[in-house]
Amino acid sequence: MHNDFERYYQQIKGRQKRDTILWSLLLVLLYLGAGQVAEFNLHTVWVSLPHFFDYLHETIPVLHWSLLFADGHTEGSFAYWGYRLHIQLPLIWETLQLALAATLMSVMVATILAFFAASNTQSPAALRLAIRTVVAFLRTMPELAWAVMFVMAFGIGAIPGFLALALHSIGSLTKLFYEAIESASDKPVRGLAAGGATKIQRMRFAFWPQVKPIFLSYSFMRMEVNFRQSTILGLVGAGGIGQELMTNIKLDRYDQVSMTLLLIIVVVSLLDTFSGRLRRWVVEGQAA
Repeated sequence: MHNDFERYYQQIKGRQKRDTILWSLLLVLLYLGAGQVAEFNLHTVWVSLPHFFDYLHETIPVLHWSLLFADGHTEGSFAYWGYRLHIQLPLIWETLQLALAATLMSVMVATILAFFAASNTQSPAALRLAIRTVVAFLRTMPELAWAVMFVMAFGIGAIPGFLALALHSIGSLTKLFYEAIESASDKPVRGLAAGGATKIQRMRFAFWPQVKPIFLSYSFMRMEVNFRQSTILGLVGAGGIGQELMTNIKLDRYDQVSMTLLLIIVVVSLLDTFSGRLRRWVVEGQAA
């Protein structure tokens, strides 16, 4: 008996090793083929990489210990480095509002669409197909492409950025949400159905308690993604801090490039911390 088990174990182990080697070789071949088609060259990357670090070095502000807390007219002080904060901080706030508004809108719409698009909620097949097709199109178009079209339609401002983020978020979140619903256990659903519950009641009391933590996690993650994306959308005139970043890059204001990036990093870090605490408070009942 022991010999049979050992022989079976060795067969399984050998098969796993063989599969690992084959899949690894296949991935390497795919990587090399994709690199060849895309004209990716490691030598070019290696040669050009120092230029990237040279640019980062240029963005580091010149600060002097003895002048750190001097006024804004003294080069080498914090105040001199942040002389555009009165412009950048309102733009950061505008970007944050843009991301928050787009996320809230997309979460509400995606939640409704997801319940109709899931295969285990007994919604009509034609409706499921229609919703999945529409949301696939929405997430196929990148936010930047949506923003360019909306800027041409509505002009420069926050509205193009909001619409671009909201549409792409609806497409992405709806897919994530209906997949979470489809992975939910059907035992509570069958129990409620046996008790005469309606479709809405089954969604409310059987599906929703199971998927709520997942929905919250995806929503918070999307909020962070939308904030980062909104900084990029500003590059095409869709409002926010991205426009300030592009202006600083074009005008070679290297110190202000680093200040803008620092503000973005700080806000993203705060969002990550806040969303984690809020999720624990809502889902687990722990104090935020």
